[in-house]
Amino acid sequence: MDAGGSFGMLNKSPSRNPLQEHVLHRRNSKENLDRFIPNRSAMDFDYAYYMLMEARKGKENPVASSPAKEAYRKQLAEALNLNRSRILAFKNKPPTPAESLFPETASVPQAKPTKPRRSIPQTSERTLDAPEIIDDYYLNLLDWGSSNVLAIALGNTVYLWDATDSSTSELVTVDEDTGPITSVSWAPDGRHIAVGLNNSEVQLWDSTSNKQLRTLRGGHESRVGAMDWNNHVLSTGGMDGLIINNDVRIRNHIVETYRGHHQEVCGLKWSASGQQLASGGNDNLLHIWDRSVASSNSPTQWLHRLEDHTAAVKALAWCPFQANLLASGGGGGDRCIKFWNTPILELA
Repeated sequence: MDAGGSFGMLNKSPSRNPLQEHVLHRRNSKENLDRFIPNRSAMDFDYAYYMLMEARKGKENPVASSPAKEAYRKQLAEALNLNRSRILAFKNKPPTPAESLFPETASVPQAKPTKPRRSIPQTSERTLDAPEIIDDYYLNLLDWGSSNVLAIALGNTVYLWDATDSSTSELVTVDEDTGPITSVSWAPDGRHIAVGLNNSEVQLWDSTSNKQLRTLRGGHESRVGAMDWNNHVLSTGGMDGLIINNDVRIRNHIVETYRGHHQEVCGLKWSASGQQLASGGNDNLLHIWDRSVASSNSPTQWLHRLEDHTAAVKALAWCPFQANLLASGGGGGDRCIKFWNTPILELA
């Protein structure tokens, strides 16, 4: 009965072989691989191929390497993690890579140095007293000549300020019946200057000798508030709306008359080529005149007439490096600067 009971116990709980249990455990574990079978997923085949080929090259073509080249090769191998001695991997975890020679911050893109901003002074470099300058928007009472001399009209007197040595001199004081002075404009030579007057006349002066050369009469019926030179031709714009081209070399100086403005002409500017003249007036109009189609026999028709401004057009400037590009500025009711491509007459 004891034996039967023992046999029954053996059937219910048979003994297991400890060795067999250990072998099964090793075969089912991924961490303990037997028979030295490498794990392909953990291998670097490119590195293995490189090591095999490098060893073969060394045997077939032994080349003496300089110490500098050997040091460079060693540093390069360490940087690229090519100094490992083991090719086959028997564990899932790959070999720990060598510490990089380059700091982590080296891979972070660095901000490019920015160009320092240009400092613009907030105060004027120099201040000149102008006690009797006329407060009239339509007049042009300042002009800086090519000889670095600034002409300033104060009431009935024109003063010259030399920017080279900061000296000041008086050019002319006109009579009360002809003044006040309404415009000044230097000739391209920086020596001769035109002085527009309230009585419709224009005087030409030699600034070097302080002598009056001539007086231009008969062109306008009222004050001359705008002038601009085109070589030896002086263009003048008056309150009468007329634009007169005066050839200062000849006795009968009026060579062209432009009629297009209904009110005072307050801005004149010749293009660099000398072929086109831009004019702005108190009638909010901007005209462009072409000298090649001008005629002294009859009033010249404008080339273009622009009505986009909503206030008087006084500020005019041609681009010095792009021909036919014109900038025009309107008055307080407009507050716009417009750019024009004059050949096709479109807003640029």
